[in-house]
Amino acid sequence: MKISGAEAVIRCLLEEGVNLVYGYPGGAIMPVYDELYKFQDQLQHILVRHEQGAAHAAQGFARATGKVGVAIATSGPGATNLVTGIADAQIDSTPLVCITGQVGKHLLGSDAFQETDIIGISTPVTKWNYQITEAHEIPEIIAKAFYIARSGRPGPVLIDITKNAQFDEMEFSYTKCTKIRSYNPKPTLNHEKVAEAAALINAAKKPYIIFGQGVILSEAEAELKALVEKTGIPAAWTILGLSAMPTDHPLNVGMLGMHGNYGPNILTNECDVLIALGMRFDDRVTGSLSTYAKQAKVIHFEIDPAEIDKNVKTTVAVLADLKEALTALIPLVDKNSHESWHNEFKEKYKIELEAVINEELAPTNGKGISMGETIEMINKHSNDNAIMVSDVGQHQMFACRYAKFKTTKSNVTSGGLGTMGFALPAAIGAKMGMPDREVVAIIGDGGFQMNIQELGTIFQSKVPVKIVVLNNEFLGMVRQWQELFFDNRYASTIMVNPNFCAIAEGYYIKAKKVTKREDLDAAVAEMMASKEAYFLEVMVEKENNVFPMIPTGASVSDIRLS
Repeated sequence: MKISGAEAVIRCLLEEGVNLVYGYPGGAIMPVYDELYKFQDQLQHILVRHEQGAAHAAQGFARATGKVGVAIATSGPGATNLVTGIADAQIDSTPLVCITGQVGKHLLGSDAFQETDIIGISTPVTKWNYQITEAHEIPEIIAKAFYIARSGRPGPVLIDITKNAQFDEMEFSYTKCTKIRSYNPKPTLNHEKVAEAAALINAAKKPYIIFGQGVILSEAEAELKALVEKTGIPAAWTILGLSAMPTDHPLNVGMLGMHGNYGPNILTNECDVLIALGMRFDDRVTGSLSTYAKQAKVIHFEIDPAEIDKNVKTTVAVLADLKEALTALIPLVDKNSHESWHNEFKEKYKIELEAVINEELAPTNGKGISMGETIEMINKHSNDNAIMVSDVGQHQMFACRYAKFKTTKSNVTSGGLGTMGFALPAAIGAKMGMPDREVVAIIGDGGFQMNIQELGTIFQSKVPVKIVVLNNEFLGMVRQWQELFFDNRYASTIMVNPNFCAIAEGYYIKAKKVTKREDLDAAVAEMMASKEAYFLEVMVEKENNVFPMIPTGASVSDIRLS
């Protein structure tokens, strides 16, 4: 079958099971958009208002569904506007295929209109990229792109297609890629290493599991639950691991990291065996590496060899797909309860409950509405079953600390890159990927304005996402640091905001503003009951801080409660 390169792009996407893409048209990608128009009954295209929104929406779709997200843009600024989302996807291991148009092959390197070297620009932030200059390359390269994006440790791939390759004709056939020479995404499981890990776990008096997004990416949630229930080992999560275990599970002891729970951080430096599952020992989790878990034997289950011994030296490293590795481990570990060790976590939780949590969820002394109580109200009216898509800042930490989840893939946030502006477009992708679940975007007043234009995408595409802006009229996280470490010098963190409700209503989205605590319950209930998109602005305490907190460079043992 002889077809144009542009039509081949669409047929390749359909062969990969893609039925939804996000993008923004332009001159260099116009032939592909012309074919999208012809195939619109099979492949839905969502017109975003900025290409960064396309990348984040594709991320939200991928994170909520486990499938590959797809974003399309033109050359030059269209391509460069994708880069932030691509970088975010790379560090958070999110599978994306981004397709960009490019000037004709004969114009490459001539500084033609809207020409940029997107291959050079994106190389550091992609798992793989490739420039197609001939139409016949399209099927093979797109097949490779999807295989690389989804296999092993997932990540973003960028395919740049010159305009001549889109116009030229070629003989079309498509074969899915299942193997690439010299690329080994799934390491062979070493059963001896699994046995070594089991021996350490069985001999441990104070074993401790810390788990990350690798559990979700490998679909090992059931295996994680089986492991902790058999061994009785307390388990704590990174923010990207949140929702891999139900938050109310008795062996789920809470959140790790800079603003994590008190016990999970303090007791890291008291365990005797530390079992890391699908996490990368990010600096926000470890604090000072020179004091991190030095007393413990460390077992690291990880699919990416680059992460082994990168930050924390291991006693036993199990390089493998996590689901496969845990399946092999579970029969080898002894049944246990570790009751006295669990009691240490319970005692630490009581301290945090009295010092931080009670006041956050039920503020006293005339304080304004807190972010924590707002998250708790969303839990109440969603039956702990919403997908929460948080932006970056204080509200993100409050959302991660207090959100309650029963179902995996329920927490979508920008982890490693910390991208303000992520949540609004990512919530669009999450809702379109999981239309039967409620999706709530939790956003600060700063981050909301970074991609506020995507309200237009919500309106035009009729995406019934719920948007909650927690407005403290500050860039709250930076302000907190300025208060604690820069003598209250609030340099460029005070926000003079517009009328957010009027803006939302300008996009024909129902909007409400809450300024009084007694109105919060009813407003959240109304929002969650809405069958359409809904915008809720909650005016929260202006100078409320998120605690606990590990100061930068400090030990996890130095976590502060105030």
